[in-house]
Amino acid sequence: MDTKIDFLYLSEPDMVKAGVKDMKQCVEVMEDLLVTLNKGDYVMGGKNHNSHGCMIMFPDDPPFPGMPKNADERRFMAMPAYLGGRYQMAGMKWYGSNMENKEKGLPRSILMMMLNDKDTGAPLALMSANLVSSYRTGGIPGVGAKYLARKDAKTVAIIGPGVMGKTSLSAFVSVCPNLDTLKIKGRGQKSIDSFIQFVKQECPQIKNITVCETLEEAVRDSDIVSMTTVVRDNVDSFPYIDEAWVKKGALISMPSAARFDDEFLAKRCKLVVDNYKLYEAWEEEYPYPSYPQVQIVGTKFMDLKHDGLIQQKDIIDITDIIQGIHQGRESDDEIIVYSVGGMPVEDIAWGGTVYRNAVEKGIGIKLPLWDKPEMA
Repeated sequence: MDTKIDFLYLSEPDMVKAGVKDMKQCVEVMEDLLVTLNKGDYVMGGKNHNSHGCMIMFPDDPPFPGMPKNADERRFMAMPAYLGGRYQMAGMKWYGSNMENKEKGLPRSILMMMLNDKDTGAPLALMSANLVSSYRTGGIPGVGAKYLARKDAKTVAIIGPGVMGKTSLSAFVSVCPNLDTLKIKGRGQKSIDSFIQFVKQECPQIKNITVCETLEEAVRDSDIVSMTTVVRDNVDSFPYIDEAWVKKGALISMPSAARFDDEFLAKRCKLVVDNYKLYEAWEEEYPYPSYPQVQIVGTKFMDLKHDGLIQQKDIIDITDIIQGIHQGRESDDEIIVYSVGGMPVEDIAWGGTVYRNAVEKGIGIKLPLWDKPEMA
């Protein structure tokens, strides 16, 4: 028997060469992924097979020397998954995060991903995963915009011009050919300047850019509103969106959190999620009220269901719209709130696609594991 095993190492420059920034393909892969999830051909963590992952948080007052102290966005997280369909692959994204990284010129989170043979468990690839994660995070909002935004959408507001804002905009542009006007609401000039530079380089379709002073200015008259802000633990700190600001027919895309009036969500919006089972899992892991703990707006939908303000049928899975089981946008005036939760299967789908691109193009460094295992 041939017991030799090697695997591919892909650095971030390798990933770029292999197409990790191809947003059009990423949106297509994310749409196929969502259909695969709807069929049930996947496994994530936990007994319910829908867990987001396992997180390590640190104590406020560490009892041992050298143990890290709790701080803003300081954590480690493992996100394992198996994905069937056309992917047939297992793997795990692993990352450490610390907001203080930015003071060192580093990303808040530094991510790696391992892809494995689904049968033997042998490593197939170890890859830089910051761009995998960023682009798949934007790809899911792109699927939402494809099916939920008005066809004549021209104006997009990005509230939180960080990495998620950049890739979400890239995805919106890839599926909404009439988008030409951008409104930006950020906290700091450095992130706003970086965002504008990104738009000029990566999104030439955008011709008009306005930097907004207030959240209201950004939301008003926007066809797509993307909330990609970093929020704190207190719900009262979530940015508040007044119904009066929201344009008729707007799509509000939510990979982050915000406050809305309950009656607005329950009675005057269509509520759509990227994978209903994920929110059921969160509801189980983080008992009511789930939204303050998870900080993804789909858990607010589940809290509204718990309160009897809506029914389960009022929370629509995007895949039912993709497959024509449920109607998507029903009128040009309909306001739709779309929740994006983020799932490790997305990393497997996009990382696996880029890995196969790399193999086909001969990109990366092949590393040996062993010729023959010492103990078998």
